[in-house]
Amino acid sequence: MREEDIFECRAQGEENMKFEAKNDLKRIAVVCVAALVMALNIKTFVRAGGLYPGGATGLTLLFQRSAELFFHIALPYTVVNVLLNAIPIYIGFRFIGKKFTMYSCLMIVLTSVLTDMLPSYAITYDTLLISIFGGMINGLAISLCLAVNATSGGTDFIAIYLSDRKGIDSWNMVLGLNVVILAAAGILFGWDKALYSIIFQYASTQVLHELYKKYQQNTLIVVTNKSEDVYEAISATCHHGATVMDGEGSYEHQERKVVYSVVSRAEIKKVLTAVKKADPKAFVNVMKTEQLAGRFYQKPTD
Repeated sequence: MREEDIFECRAQGEENMKFEAKNDLKRIAVVCVAALVMALNIKTFVRAGGLYPGGATGLTLLFQRSAELFFHIALPYTVVNVLLNAIPIYIGFRFIGKKFTMYSCLMIVLTSVLTDMLPSYAITYDTLLISIFGGMINGLAISLCLAVNATSGGTDFIAIYLSDRKGIDSWNMVLGLNVVILAAAGILFGWDKALYSIIFQYASTQVLHELYKKYQQNTLIVVTNKSEDVYEAISATCHHGATVMDGEGSYEHQERKVVYSVVSRAEIKKVLTAVKKADPKAFVNVMKTEQLAGRFYQKPTD
């Protein structure tokens, strides 16, 4: 190998390391912000309303309140939450991704410690307002984590695992699992708080659907005279394939190519920009994809 090539490879390696270090710092910063938001939400909305958010957080609060009510023991949030996340963390390491799980562990521990340290403060005592706005803030905190390939733990690990394996948005399945947890809370502590907690969880899930779009798809239909350029733009942007079909413009009766592809909703803006750059005159139709069968590329979780 020539000396120039060696220097070029070394420079490229250093550049990649700098990019990865910058990306890791960004992920850590976002996870820290998400942990703070979630801890504040627990100490303001959730505790004030006596709610059970579902997942490991809801189970932790359920165990804490059960121990306090029936055994007069004050269990620390951190210990209970970390123990309940042990199995989901194993699922993350084993089946999802090691870095994904490490950042998720940071989120779990930091949220737990902040929840124990921060003072409680009630913004409002209106349980309906707490359920709606607390749920929305909870969904925002989880979405922040997911945006940088991390999660808040508990049933979120299960949702990511099912989404990776099935290629579908599985948050509604997790909502169903959380309803079972809330039913247990209803039996023990009364149905009014449990039912409000379901509103909380539903609001959280809807925010997740709006902000986290990795497992949602859009169908892309592009009418163009530059089908190869459009296909290359789609492939380079999101690594998805496309089907090219022959068509005819009914107004001018001229031959056209129709490029058909399915892409992730999280990537649709970048794809549309790339398509317009490849052919500024292209006619593009974007439709929501309700269900998908067959091979569909998903970027692996690290």
